[in-house]
Parts: sequence; C-alpha cells; structure tokens
Amino acid sequence: MKRRLFLAGVAALAATPALAQTAAPADPAVAATPAAPAPVTPPAPVTPPKPKGLVRVSLTTSYGVIVLELHKAQAPITTANFLRYVDEGRMDHASFYRANHPPGVTDFGLLQGGLQNDPKWLLKPIAHESTTKTGLAHTDGAISMGRRALGTATSDFFICVGDQKYLDADPKAKGDNAGYAVFGYVVEGMDVVKKMLALPTSPTAGVGVMKGSMLMRSVPMKARRLG
Repeated sequence: MKRRLFLAGVAALAATPALAQTAAPADPAVAATPAAPAPVTPPAPVTPPKPKGLVRVSLTTSYGVIVLELHKAQAPITTANFLRYVDEGRMDHASFYRANHPPGVTDFGLLQGGLQNDPKWLLKPIAHESTTKTGLAHTDGAISMGRRALGTATSDFFICVGDQKYLDADPKAKGDNAGYAVFGYVVEGMDVVKKMLALPTSPTAGVGVMKGSMLMRSVPMKARRLG
C-alpha cells in the first residue's frame, strides 16, 4: 500500500354552489346527524423484494459476530472467490491478524484477516475488479481484497473503519493506480470490528508497511454463508 492510512399537487376541493341551493331536510335533527362513514379496508402489507445479487456471510469470532453483505452482481469475481473459501471451509482456518491505524487512534483504520498465504488452504489468485468498474467504494464498513501486484489477491481481505476512498482506483494517479477491490460491506457487527482494531499490536512483528501493526494474538474466525 503506497498511500498511507493517515489520513431519496395536492389540489384543494372547492365548495359546489349547487349544494348550497339544495332545500334543507324537514327534520332539523336529521340534518344535524352526519352520515356514517363507509368502512375502509386497510391496504395489505407490501413486502419489499429481496435485493438481487447480495449474499450474506457471517464471521464468528471470540469478540462477536460480523455480518457481511457481498455485492455479487457488481463484483462477481471477487465475491465468488470469497464464497468459495467460505463454502469449502477454507476460511475456518483464517484469522484476523493485523490492525492498522494511526498511533493512539482506534476508531479509524484497517482490520485485516485471511489465511496469510498458507499454501494448504489457498486457491489460485483472481483477476482484479477495480472500483471504477464495480462502483463500490472504500467507505466505512467496506470489505476489500488485499493484494500485491494486480491479479495476486487470494484469501486475505481487510475491513475499513471509517471512509478511506484513497484506496479506490484513481486513473489519474501515477504508478499503481488500480486501488483495491471492494466487494461488500459490514451490515452488522462494526462494534466487533472496532474491538479487534483496538487490540494490542507487536512493535516488531511484520515486514515493511506491516511492521508494527500485527496483532500480538491473532483472532480465529468461522465463516458461514447465511440464507
């Protein structure tokens, strides 16, 4: 990651003159009694259609459950890859292992998880799905794929705590400007994500930009498709 983290007319009804000229009823009492209103049948409740192309996955940890909503229609390659890791039980061998945030700040940053390149469980790398094509962005709760060069993403992912749109693709930028591949969002459990983001990190573990942001103790997860 070359760029640092620090960073949805009512018309009035006029009185009808002809009604004012109608003779009054013979019995004043009858005139004073309003007609009973016609019974009104309440409309049947409308069930909104289930959005198409959305798949939910739960990540269960010792700190609580995180529910993801994956955008299969917009990011089909990345979503299919993640679901394969989930459905084949591979992600049950993964953990959250990195909490990257500015010094002293624990409500903004990146929580990273995955298999950490364990060859026993890895699948082949996938093609990169740019945010310029998917229309998804690195906003608060976004889940996105970690990578090195384009086309190297496998199992490792990160969750954004706070908006971090500098991780989106930027065709005007120099060098590697393809950004990272967002493929869904946290819909439940951001409090769990924040708890893990605040966990102690090792001052010496990790290499390069990851040094100092590796958790002292990684947090295992169990992943399941919902519905």
